[in-house]
Amino acid sequence: MVRDMVKEGAVEALKKCFSSRMEFGTAGLRAAMGPGISCMNDLTIIQTTQGFCRYLEENFGNLKERGVVIGYDARAHPPSGGSSKRFSSLAAAVFISRGVPVHLFSDITPTPFVPFTVSHLGLCAGIMVTASHNPKQDNGYKVYWENGAQIVSPHDKGIATAIEENLEPWPESWNIEEALKSPLLKDPYQDIHAQYFKAIQKHCHHRCSIYNYLLKVKIVHTSVHGVGHAFVQSAFKAFDLHPPYAVEEQKDPDPEFPTVKYPNPEEGEGVLTLSFALAEREGAAFVLANDPDADRLAIAEKQQSGQWRVFSGNELGALLGWWMFRCWKQQNSDKDAVKSLYMLSSTVSSKILRAIALKEGFHFEETLTGFKWMGNRARDLLDQGKTVLFAFEEAIGYMCSPSVLDKDGVSAAAIAGEMISYLATKKTILSQQLTAIYDEYGYHISKNSYFICHDQDVIRSLFERLRNYSGQKDSYPTECGRFSISAVRDLTTGYDSNQPNNKAVLPTSSSSQMITFTFSNGGVATMRTSGTEPKIKYYTELCAAPGNSDVTQLKKELDDLVDAIVENFFEPEKNKLQPKPE
Repeated sequence: MVRDMVKEGAVEALKKCFSSRMEFGTAGLRAAMGPGISCMNDLTIIQTTQGFCRYLEENFGNLKERGVVIGYDARAHPPSGGSSKRFSSLAAAVFISRGVPVHLFSDITPTPFVPFTVSHLGLCAGIMVTASHNPKQDNGYKVYWENGAQIVSPHDKGIATAIEENLEPWPESWNIEEALKSPLLKDPYQDIHAQYFKAIQKHCHHRCSIYNYLLKVKIVHTSVHGVGHAFVQSAFKAFDLHPPYAVEEQKDPDPEFPTVKYPNPEEGEGVLTLSFALAEREGAAFVLANDPDADRLAIAEKQQSGQWRVFSGNELGALLGWWMFRCWKQQNSDKDAVKSLYMLSSTVSSKILRAIALKEGFHFEETLTGFKWMGNRARDLLDQGKTVLFAFEEAIGYMCSPSVLDKDGVSAAAIAGEMISYLATKKTILSQQLTAIYDEYGYHISKNSYFICHDQDVIRSLFERLRNYSGQKDSYPTECGRFSISAVRDLTTGYDSNQPNNKAVLPTSSSSQMITFTFSNGGVATMRTSGTEPKIKYYTELCAAPGNSDVTQLKKELDDLVDAIVENFFEPEKNKLQPKPE
């Protein structure tokens, strides 16, 4: 590839590949596969793994007894020769060259299997080679700590430093053939497959009562050319649910993702076109969709009008949170048990769990954006003897079982399948149940989107303008159009006007932009940059008190608020921001 670039005189492309090294952060690595230090390739995988291995050696005296796990998805990039399977074998070779036992999956697995294995086998760390729902040319390297959760600071900085100190490949690092023959290499596939499905069966509560209705409830499932198909089929079997109808054109892994523009079910209907067609043919009213590494789940339901409704991540968070609590309550008659019960969600997700918690008496906690924070907080709470029942983020990520301290689209699919089947016995559907939840706990209406911006200077000046709104430092806006602002929290600088000393309680990070505005009308809006994509995202929600059920008026109020934020705070024309593609 490099020779071709030189021959073609592709100077800019060469600069892009070789000018700066990929940054290792709490999300690990995510970049295009290709040559050079800014891309995912054999050399950068070896360098990254050497650094990670050294860092683990410094932190664990018993690394050679406990070992690590490595999993991978089905991504491949023929032009550069890179693939998730090859990268995972190279990573295994690095650890084995240092005498570290490696549990390397012999076949593709969903991402949640890696944190499950770390916890189940008591390992020091886990690596998942995946780029989740990114475009086909990308790959990634996701890292889990011994607690079964993704790494958080300061581990990212420690690993990044160790990578820089170990850039020269060790002699054995390239030797995949020897590594694959080593007695230090184990294949955890069969054991983990069995143990995982046994673990999630604890969350199956209605085996008998819904069995007679199963054949009436038809569900379609798509894995969007990723790894999810076989695992979701097994999860439904573990719950004694009728197997979902698989979308034939998308059920087998295919790194080209030939039937979709973006392999991301979060993008909504475009990804689900084939699923809807199959559902129409089979007379199914429900569609479940995983992203390519099966850690997220989207759900759509056919309405009485014949239209399909794709639920947002916040709506599914409300439904799954309600269901998990309902099932827990049926099994726990002890009135005091609710006092040690917790649910979590990220700060940009719906506050619906807070409303349910207030009424039902359990604890709700908010964390920073991303499952790394929820996973680590869940681990802390579990270590204190608490029960963590559910966690979610609006980006269709759900943690329904504490045996995986990360989002898991496989267990969530089976639990959603059971919820759908149970509701069928009550002659109701998901959208009706969602309305019932809002009627009981208060309407929570959200509207999230993003702008694309490749210019870091524009992004920086957009956020700096909000911090110095009246021309003075730390003078944030007090209104946005006709909407009055009652509080501001800036997790880039650590400012929070709601706190007595104006100091934010949640951890802050100067490397990413994130400001939250609370409005006098009950609206909340967060603007933030993405850690993995060139996007400025916004998340807005209007929380109404129980009893205020004028949905049309609430939606209009939120639409007006979003329009004001876009016009006054984003200034898309002035900043040349591209709107989210329809």
